[in-house]
Amino acid sequence: MDYIAQLNQALQSLHDEGRYRTFIDIERSKGQFPHATWTKPDGTTAPITVWCGNDYLGMGQNPIVLNAMHEAIDATGAGSGGTRNISGTTIYHKRLEAELADLHLKEEALLFTSAYVANDATLSTLPKIFPGLIIYSDALNHASMIEGVRRNGGAKRIFRHNDIIHLRELLSADDPLAPKIIAFESIYSMDGDFSPISAICDLADEFGALTYLDEVHAVGMYGAHGAGVCEREGLMDRIDIINGTLAKAYGVMGGYIAASSKMCDAIRSYAPGFIFTTSLPPAVAAGATASVAFLKTAGNLRADHLTQAKAIKLQLKGLGLPVIDHGSHIVPVMVGNPVHTKIISDMLLEQHGIYVQPINYPTVPRGTERLRFTPSPVHGSNEIDALVTAMDELWSHCALNRAEEAS
Repeated sequence: MDYIAQLNQALQSLHDEGRYRTFIDIERSKGQFPHATWTKPDGTTAPITVWCGNDYLGMGQNPIVLNAMHEAIDATGAGSGGTRNISGTTIYHKRLEAELADLHLKEEALLFTSAYVANDATLSTLPKIFPGLIIYSDALNHASMIEGVRRNGGAKRIFRHNDIIHLRELLSADDPLAPKIIAFESIYSMDGDFSPISAICDLADEFGALTYLDEVHAVGMYGAHGAGVCEREGLMDRIDIINGTLAKAYGVMGGYIAASSKMCDAIRSYAPGFIFTTSLPPAVAAGATASVAFLKTAGNLRADHLTQAKAIKLQLKGLGLPVIDHGSHIVPVMVGNPVHTKIISDMLLEQHGIYVQPINYPTVPRGTERLRFTPSPVHGSNEIDALVTAMDELWSHCALNRAEEAS
């Protein structure tokens, strides 16, 4: 085996398809988000506006969060020093778990280093706790959920995206006495569409299944206290396990599940992804706690955010650009070609100081390549106008199709 040649071939295939991923070196400007500094490949720098970050509400720059982190690092130092079982559990971790349990109206919460790890570890561990478990997974679930389901060694059923009829068919075909769990998301981040949570919960009740809901792109963003779409729809009590992240709307890092005390205790006791991983640094846990507590009372930020998302969708659709609009805060603009997607992304950055990453396969299916914009409450009218003008120009430059323009 010529390993170097094989590596070259693997990388070249990505270049040939136009989906080779390039890291953009940026430094966010504290207190000035969404503005940042881009360090170009030649070492020079330029100011840019970030339009693809997941720090949806700018909480990564919030003084309340930063002060909490400074206080914790001054008090305890940098790292946690171990796994949760071996010296890595501190008052900061316990406070954060209590804050999250309260947010979701659950008995307990369990911290992980990321929501990816939380999904993977939990879903791969459940069959150890419930022998013979069948997992019913939405076809468009996140890679972390897919990996957890794949690794668990148990039975799985994939139902068509948001298709209640297909899910019912699958549930009906299986042993009524077998333990079951339905795994799905509240908001699917590539299209920005919502799942039929209530209808899925009805099926879970009918067939005696547990429910597992990924609220990663919704926590902090929806509901009176930011607990997610379930809170907005009054359904939190119908979900057995909620997965969330601290790295998006909360602006810090980490993931978690919220569930009953028994469920959290079982996952804590059986999941290798929890047992053998060093815990979050105390300063990160302190910052996340401050962020969650702050956003419980920041309904104005959530409202401002949705207003900004609606404004940019309206303007882009007015130009005839193919915007997917399901009413969420996510703004996908379909390009449908990886090369054109990369060209527009590069030109936005190099010519207009606008940073948005191309979204290509395998994140989305081939032929559905897109640019995914994530506006925030601190993207002002000037930033929106600049983006809309640049997209109009580059869409014409690439001779891409437009819908019939609004009159």
